[in-house]
Amino acid sequence: MSELDKISIKSQVKKRPSLNNLYNNIKKELDEVEKELKIFSSSPNKLISEVSTYLFQKSGKRIRPALLLLCSKLFGYKGKEDILMSALIETIHTASLIHDDLIDNSEIRRGRESIHARWGPNITVLLGDFLYIKALGLSLQSKHRRIIQILTSISARMIEGELTEYYLSGNLDVAENDYLEIINKKTASLFSASCQIGGILGKASKREENFLIEYGTNLGISFQIIDDLLDFTGDEKILGKPILSDLSEGRITLPLIYTLNNDGKENRKRIAELQGQKNLGKNSINEILEVVRSNGALDYTHKKAAEFSLKSIEIISQFPKSIYRDALTLLPEFILHRIK
Repeated sequence: MSELDKISIKSQVKKRPSLNNLYNNIKKELDEVEKELKIFSSSPNKLISEVSTYLFQKSGKRIRPALLLLCSKLFGYKGKEDILMSALIETIHTASLIHDDLIDNSEIRRGRESIHARWGPNITVLLGDFLYIKALGLSLQSKHRRIIQILTSISARMIEGELTEYYLSGNLDVAENDYLEIINKKTASLFSASCQIGGILGKASKREENFLIEYGTNLGISFQIIDDLLDFTGDEKILGKPILSDLSEGRITLPLIYTLNNDGKENRKRIAELQGQKNLGKNSINEILEVVRSNGALDYTHKKAAEFSLKSIEIISQFPKSIYRDALTLLPEFILHRIK
């Protein structure tokens, strides 16, 4: 029995935390964040209103806003700015997904048509830009100049990660360090910013703020590694997108990087041939999955995610015990064992 199978069985036996349980003490605030997002969706421009409403109609996990809220409450924050900042964080995340889907030519997002599949590339580019600019503009309402600087620099960092990933698209020589650098910028940077902004609002010390940055970074890397693992192991109906869609879009992720470096020349050559196909058929997908599943790549990938998850737990455990620290401690566990 593989290590991954053992982990899977353990996760079924032991009750894992659900997002509802983790968000139990910030539910009221998250509801207010949703109201803010609906306000962002409204516009006198009928097209912007229509597309934005469709975009925010089906909510995701809202992990980034939750991180900001939990980290601010970790220090006893009582104000209202956390609601606005959480909504802006989610708006920046959403803008990045819009551009991401366009670059990757993804037709599906969260089980529905992506924006570019429904409205076309021109509107998609403009809407993504609009959301970025609107979020950064609204951040000027903050009393904290550093928060504005963080949101601006993180947006640029995320785009830089997207550019690097696109530049390396289809490159089978991508190293693990290259991959980790990309997901650090594209994903972990916004997790980190969410935690840091929460700390700033709660008047955390510089040392505590640095701990939150480190916690968010490790959590974000673990989140993205699991996301990439699910592209090989997940259920299409649950994921809301086809299996191996990352590879079809030219994205070389950790399971494949491990396989290419540890599975001999013949399999490497065969994967290169299959990856070069414009559209991966069912037989090609099954062939790639068989190779990746047989060489320890999935075990390795999950262990790597677990390493970053454990680091985040170790970091957050240094804060005084509270219901908010408990939620932040359980969140890495949820991320590590999620199925979508």
